[in-house]
Amino acid sequence: MSKAHPVQVIAVTGGKGGVGKSNVSVNLGIALAQKGRRVVLLDADLGLANIDVLLGITANRNLQDVLAGECDLKDVLVNGPGGIKIVPASSGTQRMTQLTPMEHAGLINAFSELGDQIDVLIVDTAAGISESVVSFLRASQELLLVVCDEPTSITDAYALIKLMNRDYGTNRFRILANQVRNEQEGRHLFEKLTRVTERFLDVALQYVGIVPYDEAVKKAVQRQRAVLDAYPRAKASLAIKALADKVDNWPLPSSPRGHLEFFVERLVEV
Repeated sequence: MSKAHPVQVIAVTGGKGGVGKSNVSVNLGIALAQKGRRVVLLDADLGLANIDVLLGITANRNLQDVLAGECDLKDVLVNGPGGIKIVPASSGTQRMTQLTPMEHAGLINAFSELGDQIDVLIVDTAAGISESVVSFLRASQELLLVVCDEPTSITDAYALIKLMNRDYGTNRFRILANQVRNEQEGRHLFEKLTRVTERFLDVALQYVGIVPYDEAVKKAVQRQRAVLDAYPRAKASLAIKALADKVDNWPLPSSPRGHLEFFVERLVEV
C-alpha cells in the first residue's frame, strides 16, 4: 500500500439509535461518489447490521467470514448504489459483538488490503457507546455526530461527546441536525447541544448543517433504495449533496491521521 495515499476516514455516529445515521452514511457516500471520490462504506454495527437491508442488497459473505479466515475483505465487498462499495456486517450474531481486542484488530487490519482503491472510508457505527463503537470513533479522522430534536438524542449525543473527550482526548465533533423542519430548527438544536458541552467540556462542536424531515426518505426506505438514488431532487437529497460539498473540502491533514494506515494502526492499539 502506498504510504502517501490519503484516505479520509469519517465515522458517522449518533449516540442513540433511530436518528438516521445509516441513511446519512449511505447517502453521503453516494453524494461523494458522484463527486468522483472512491467510497467504501463499512457497516460497523457488528451485531445489528442493516445497510444491506436498507438497500435491498443480498450479501453472500460478511465480516464474520473474514474474521473466521474464510475469505479476504475484498471478497465481501458488495457494489452499492452510485458506485459505492459496501462492507456488510453480520446481523443478529452475538459473536460479532464480543470480539477480543486481537480479533477486532485482525478484522480491521484486513482493510490494508484495500490499499489505493479508496479515497473515503465511511464508518457507520452502532448506536450507543460500546467498546466497539469507541474503537471505531477513536480510529477515525472525522466524527460526524447525527442528532435529532429529541431529548434522548441530545442526552445520548452529550454522553458520547463526554466519553470521547474525557477518556480519549477527542475535542472536535462535526454536528449534523437530522429530521428537522428547517435551518432555524437545526441551528436551535445545535445551540442546545453547545450550551451543555461548553459548560462542562473542553470541546469544539462544528455545525455542518441539516437534513430536513422529508417523506421521500421514508418512501425510499420502503423501496429499499437510497433517497439520493430514488429521489435525487428531494429536499433531503439536496441537503445531503450540500453536506458532501462541505465534506469534500474538509482538509486532509499532513500527518498520517488522514490515512487508512492510521485507521488500521489506531484500531490495533485499541
